[in-house]
Amino acid sequence: MIVTVRAASVLSTAEAQQVLNLVTQATAADGRSPLSEHVLLHLRHGGDEGSSHVLVTADTGELLGYAHLDATDLIQGPIAELVVHPGHRREGVGRALITELVARDSGSRLRLWAHGEQQGASFLATSMGFGKQRVLLQMRRSLHAPLDPVHWPAGITARAFTPGADDAKWLQINAEAFADHPEQGSWTARDLAQRMSEPWFDPRGFIVAERDGTMVGFHWTKVHGIGSSAHHHAPIGEVYVVGVAPGEQGTGLGRALTLAGLHHLRNLGLGQAMLFVDATNTAAIGLYTSLGFTNWDTDVLYRHRGVALR
Repeated sequence: MIVTVRAASVLSTAEAQQVLNLVTQATAADGRSPLSEHVLLHLRHGGDEGSSHVLVTADTGELLGYAHLDATDLIQGPIAELVVHPGHRREGVGRALITELVARDSGSRLRLWAHGEQQGASFLATSMGFGKQRVLLQMRRSLHAPLDPVHWPAGITARAFTPGADDAKWLQINAEAFADHPEQGSWTARDLAQRMSEPWFDPRGFIVAERDGTMVGFHWTKVHGIGSSAHHHAPIGEVYVVGVAPGEQGTGLGRALTLAGLHHLRNLGLGQAMLFVDATNTAAIGLYTSLGFTNWDTDVLYRHRGVALR
């Protein structure tokens, strides 16, 4: 079989759909998506400035592998994610993708996400000069288990997010709450609009907390797998983003917001909730553990060491 490795700055509509079909096949085989929501949004909405693509194609036209490269972070360096067709693994497709990615970055600062700490992904990354840099935990809990009642701090009121009217206020508090986490804190109006245009978006599950009419916290929930054949599991709720204004931290608002979102997800009839948290965020892990969450899976970020490939 002859394969072609090709880089592209923009994908055609047909190519993007071919990649999304490949993601669906890999998700069915692995039980998890090989690409993050961020990348999938780019694929569905026509890409983004600063992003590029690498495709490995067979002479039959079948797409065997795909990699997305985001070069917009000038401080930390470019970051990539990839997927290999389940029927063509261990055939050098992943190595071909990474070789092209490293060549495009000169190998010095490239970062690579592996969703799910799988032995094959770890071996491939290590053998190609990458070292583990960051671990993101996926935690889960049953929504059939008892949930504590919500106790709001004195002076706090809660309501549902109002699209349009709340956009600017939310972007401001999101930036303040995640000032030390640029991946989340740097969201723009376009980032927010893209997610609100997704089929899963429900403002009733986007809970905002106010003090004297000022937004001081939020819990944005998400539901995976309702009305979509792309999800190969029963619907599951997600603690998508919880943010608290710096002046309200330590008041119990984060716990109250998290519980409010979990009650919302349970009232939808869902049986499980999930979330992602950085393995170094001990305070958040402690909160989620106290609320009944346990470790389920891990995502690993690798960084290239700048050594020769072998």
